[in-house]
Amino acid sequence: MSEGLSRRGAIALGAGAGIGLGLSNFNGPAFAKSPKLGVQAPYWYRFNMGDAEVTVVSDGWQMLGDPSNSFLGVPKEEVRRELTDNFMSPSDMNIELNSFVVNNNGKTVLFDTGLGSSKMFGPKGGLLAKNLAEAGIKREDIDAVVISHGHIDHIGGIVDESGALLYPNAQVYISQADFSYWTDEKHMDSPWKKAFVIHARKNLLPVRDRMIFFKDDQEFLPGITAVSAPGHTLGHTMFNVQSNGQSFFFVGDVSHHSVLLIANPRMEFLYDTDSKQAVKTRLKMLSFLAENRIPILAYHFAWPGYGHFVKQGEGFRYLPAPMNMNL
Repeated sequence: MSEGLSRRGAIALGAGAGIGLGLSNFNGPAFAKSPKLGVQAPYWYRFNMGDAEVTVVSDGWQMLGDPSNSFLGVPKEEVRRELTDNFMSPSDMNIELNSFVVNNNGKTVLFDTGLGSSKMFGPKGGLLAKNLAEAGIKREDIDAVVISHGHIDHIGGIVDESGALLYPNAQVYISQADFSYWTDEKHMDSPWKKAFVIHARKNLLPVRDRMIFFKDDQEFLPGITAVSAPGHTLGHTMFNVQSNGQSFFFVGDVSHHSVLLIANPRMEFLYDTDSKQAVKTRLKMLSFLAENRIPILAYHFAWPGYGHFVKQGEGFRYLPAPMNMNL
């Protein structure tokens, strides 16, 4: 667009283009009458990595409201500016809940289980069981449930509202630090922590007898290695998922947003157990993943949350990978 072309001129040009196509004054009869459908495509996405089949299955949205109340350590105006500059709402934030299933080496493994029956973050979560079925994955076929950390939006779907196990044949893998912390009633020292502990006890205690604690740098399942990434929680863990020479990292909650905490990785987040340590971990992990050009899958990024980090200025940038519709 030339410097002399004003915004009003651009609008007029667009209107003129409509006239040229004979669209501006079309008031004739509708020859085809199609009702509005009001539904979206199924909320799952499948891709291959080595010999593994990976299916990202959404639990829906987690509603945070005003993002400047959750993303901290900088002026509220900076949070709003970064969002506005990237064509995102500066006043109302919904973040994704991207669980995923890896079918490899004769095992079917689910990573994180969403909000379940909790409505603490609004009514748009808790869709994982429904979306697994739509993706053709039976809950009774899940051999293992791997948990990145003990927060409500990651452990909330291990049991249903009545307390029945949603994955009755699965072992559950989690860090001992997070299991111990989030099932301990002495940590109910704020309203949000109280809700988190209540939900963790509801979901984690019923599977204590089938629970296995992984350690840092341990390949605890074939092709799945734990990578300690503390700060967001004491035992927050990333996972290196490998198959036949290919790999990606599930980064969990190293970042909750593809712009905030990435462009400015020194920003802090309300629900961090140790915000200063979370910043150190984020800088370390983003640098490692960017320098080594390693694909990542992020739990809270825009669907389906698969792409790369690259260095940009004092921070980083997230580049989503194109969705490949041919397996």
